[in-house]
Amino acid sequence: MNASAPNDRLDYLDAVRAFALLLGIVFHASVSFMPFFIGWAVMDISTSSFVSQFMLVSHSFRMELFFLIAGYFSHMTFHRKGAGVFINSRLMRIAIPFVVGWFLLKPLVISGWVMGAESMRGDVNILNGLRVAVQNVIQSPNELFTGSHLWFLYYLLLVTAMALALRAMTIPGSKLYSRATNWADQMIAWLTSSRFSWFALSVPTACCLWFMSNWGMDTPDKSLVPHVPVLCVYGGFFVVGWLLHRQPKLIERFARLTAGRFMLCCGSVVATIVLSRYQAHLGHPNIISIHAGFAVSYAMMMWSLVCLTIGLFKRLFDRPSKAVRYIADSSYWLYLVHLPIVIWLQIAFAELPFHWALKLTAISLLSVGISLVLYDLFVRSTLIGKTLNGRRKERMLFRRRSNDLNKAGLKGINAATESC
Repeated sequence: MNASAPNDRLDYLDAVRAFALLLGIVFHASVSFMPFFIGWAVMDISTSSFVSQFMLVSHSFRMELFFLIAGYFSHMTFHRKGAGVFINSRLMRIAIPFVVGWFLLKPLVISGWVMGAESMRGDVNILNGLRVAVQNVIQSPNELFTGSHLWFLYYLLLVTAMALALRAMTIPGSKLYSRATNWADQMIAWLTSSRFSWFALSVPTACCLWFMSNWGMDTPDKSLVPHVPVLCVYGGFFVVGWLLHRQPKLIERFARLTAGRFMLCCGSVVATIVLSRYQAHLGHPNIISIHAGFAVSYAMMMWSLVCLTIGLFKRLFDRPSKAVRYIADSSYWLYLVHLPIVIWLQIAFAELPFHWALKLTAISLLSVGISLVLYDLFVRSTLIGKTLNGRRKERMLFRRRSNDLNKAGLKGINAATESC
């Protein structure tokens, strides 16, 4: 199938990908405000049950949304530039950040846990936290590349490798290849046009959710052994994104906005929140039925939020915007480095006598702001930026000031020359 023109940049999908990653920053910034302790680095003195509901809903679709967009752009890159360039770009933009990022960021993340424990005793020592964290990383070689928020890169590599392996099993031009691609195109066409598409997608997703360790999506950051149910869910979203790009016009049907879809989404969100309360009552006589109902409503919420988010962003951001492109370019870096910054800020804010909403807003904005400054100064126009974004790009935040200084310097030189 023919894709869109190579020079066309899909601004709204760039914005969707940025939103999914930025939502992850807010998600992590929210954890310290949970009304009960879940093993996070620190627990704030101001908490709210609304935070747990926000985390339940946002966790259900943010990474799924990211994997669907990743599948869409992966198919675009694969068929525009070929398998060799595609594989090289995946290694450069995913594998290298995963490995290097783990070694650089894991000690900083662990230091947050060390300092969080110290803050409970009213004594925070940053240098000691870093020292203990480095020792922990050195003395735990069996935990290499685990226990980090970068697990999604590992699963993206796995899913990409599986997609390439499946494609390699069929020879382009052969009867098997034609049958497979025709069947896939017909399936995605039906899924984007049928009013029962969300139900069709939610059933296999709910089956995967049933085998999670917890109710909802598990976070597979404890081991490099693939978590099969999680891999199936993220792999499914990646494949849907891959197939959508084979027929680019179908994504508009996939993400169309209708009153019925919004009502179905709201209903699934409410049902999921209500049923989630029974997770702590495993002795309930109808717990199996409740768990099954939760899995179905959670899967429905997941797919509906993914589809409607894409539809909303197409309506709002389907036009070139320098600001949106800048945020989209920086979002990958922001997500990679945000967690240590978020945890350190949570520790700093934990005992302050302010409302949780004010502190959550401040932590989220400061985390994004600090990361953006680092991105513009040390990443965007450097080799790091080329690795993450595919090419180096000109600074934006500090460019004007530099240009003004250069102009002022030139004026001074000209003035001095004229006086001579």
